[in-house]
Amino acid sequence: MSKTILEINNLCVEYKTAKISEEKIVKAVNGVSLVIKEGEVFAIAGESGCGKSTMAKTIMKLVNLKSGEILFLGDNINNFSKNNLKEYRKNVQMIFQNPYSSLNPKMTIRKILSEPLIINTNLSKSEINERVEYIIQKVGLNASHLELYPHEFSGGQRQRIAIARALMLKPKLIIADEPVSALDASIQAQILNMLNDLKKEFNLTLLFISHDLSVIKFLSDTVAIMYMGEIVEIGKTDEIFTHPAHPYTKALLESVPKYGKTSETMLSGDIPAELPEGCKFSSRCKYTSDKCDLSCPEFVNLTDTHKVRCIL
Repeated sequence: MSKTILEINNLCVEYKTAKISEEKIVKAVNGVSLVIKEGEVFAIAGESGCGKSTMAKTIMKLVNLKSGEILFLGDNINNFSKNNLKEYRKNVQMIFQNPYSSLNPKMTIRKILSEPLIINTNLSKSEINERVEYIIQKVGLNASHLELYPHEFSGGQRQRIAIARALMLKPKLIIADEPVSALDASIQAQILNMLNDLKKEFNLTLLFISHDLSVIKFLSDTVAIMYMGEIVEIGKTDEIFTHPAHPYTKALLESVPKYGKTSETMLSGDIPAELPEGCKFSSRCKYTSDKCDLSCPEFVNLTDTHKVRCIL
């Protein structure tokens, strides 16, 4: 049985809006719980603004949580000392959406990839260079690219470099936040195939965030569907794509473009500015009833691995 790498229990994250007329609280993540196992690609899907990236930043401790807990290998990261936090950051790496803004334009690729090893290990210069040259080849580039600067690469190549940097310290978990959304379709396919190969070779554990369901279907083992800061459905990839249970999941799947086919479950309306008392999706759901407006449904287990938050 695979060990648990990351466990999130009832996570809540809030933001305060700017004081224009009055200060408001935005609940970006609202009571999320999930478990990520070793060697698993766990995907989170949902519309822009649903809280996916906020959750990723909270796991990285770039954003403070309001309540709940995040357990890494059983330890609560909120209780980490400075030394514990340094070790945690070695074991949890992140790949950002925009590879150009996440790479230092004044450093060569060799310096960018060497920096994590210089800061976090006692390796000699020759050992660092050996590791850097080994990893750069694993992401489809070669040693001659190491003396160049980020602006001298294409978007796809820069993302390969960002992935290489995430691999340098042999992390136990990599968070990939929309890592291919800024790339052309053909380059997306190359990066996804490379990630799939690296996952198998290095037994990577990935938290993969995307709004592109076709990308998620290709790469993930488990999928969580997120709406307005909450997970509304979670299951194995085949279960989500073959037997979607939540109306929002069905609408997302229907929204994937298909040649010669018109969507039958188009979403209507906008995401409400304020959190409803009951089901967060009720204002846009064609199956909604008075019961949906009054109470927020609990998760219902459809199988051992598939559960949904809906009264249908």
